[in-house]
This record gives sequence, structure tokens and C-alpha cells, in this order.
Amino acid sequence: MPLLPIIALCVLTAAMALVVVRLVRGPTLADRVVALDVLAAVAIGFIAAYVVGTGATALLDAALVLALVAFVATVAFARFVEHRTTPEEVAP
Repeated sequence: MPLLPIIALCVLTAAMALVVVRLVRGPTLADRVVALDVLAAVAIGFIAAYVVGTGATALLDAALVLALVAFVATVAFARFVEHRTTPEEVAP
């Protein structure tokens, strides 16, 4: 495996660790959802760097599916936030 994909994998592993910290600590629900979205993006980058290093192109399908699922999850959360009612709106 060439040196550059190994360096990229190490950097992406560090990014994953930092994102997991934000996912666990992140004070609001929105922070946690953004952290999950970033985690999916980093995982896609991890898969891409692995494919470049090894040439195992079969994993590109997994990266594509992960990207689609992350997109749908982000849209679902945005719709949830848009339709959520606040206590001020419910009070008579």
C-alpha cells in the first residue's frame, strides 16, 4: 500500500475520533445529527482512501449506499425540526 493512502487513513481515523467526541458530548440534538452526518462523510472518505490504497473497487458500492442513507437521514431530521411544535405554540 502506498504511503499517501496510509497517511489519509490515519488523518481520517483522528477525525472520526473527534466527531465521536462531539456526538457524545454535543449539547443539542442538532449537534448530534450534524456529528452523525460528518461521521458518515468521514467514513465515505475512509472507504475511498482504502479503495485507492488497495484497489478493492467493490467497496465503492458501500460508500455510495452510505452516502444515500446519510442524505436521507439528514433530510428526515430537517423535516422533523421543521414540523416540531414548541410549547409556546401549544399553549392556549
